[in-house]
Amino acid sequence: MYKINDLIVYGKTGVCKIMDVTIPKDNSFERDQLYYVLQPLYENSVVYTLVNTNVFMRPIISAEEAERLIDMIPKIQAEPYYNDRMQELTQHYEAAIKAYNCADLIELVMSIYAKKQIVKQQNHKFGQIDQKFMKQAEELLFGEISVALGIPLDKVQKYIASRVEEQ
Repeated sequence: MYKINDLIVYGKTGVCKIMDVTIPKDNSFERDQLYYVLQPLYENSVVYTLVNTNVFMRPIISAEEAERLIDMIPKIQAEPYYNDRMQELTQHYEAAIKAYNCADLIELVMSIYAKKQIVKQQNHKFGQIDQKFMKQAEELLFGEISVALGIPLDKVQKYIASRVEEQ
């Protein structure tokens, strides 16, 4: 069980701080059930979720793990994923995101970015589904790296780029 002030990844919401662990008195909640009160770090909202929810939760990665992930970026051979069927393309991207694994998110972002570059060279339009999932993966990944390394969210992409260039 997580404690107050723990930082966790909560599903597609991303990094959240646990503000409280409580049994809400409001009738709209399940009676006598323990809830986490979460404050998403990059949204202005509060989330109440059952302690034993099915929504994915895990502690954020450490600074060392974040640095290790960044160091492995040049070694990743990300292949663009093509599928004319929007449903299958969506399922492929959702599976990578729902793994909630930073290494998978890096690979997904790199794969979609490679696809974007190829589409651009061919003077074609970059797909909305590709754009949506690249943005979602970047938000989850950069949000967690920002907290793990203690750097502002808007500086994460440049930090990663500079670290990769050093190698």
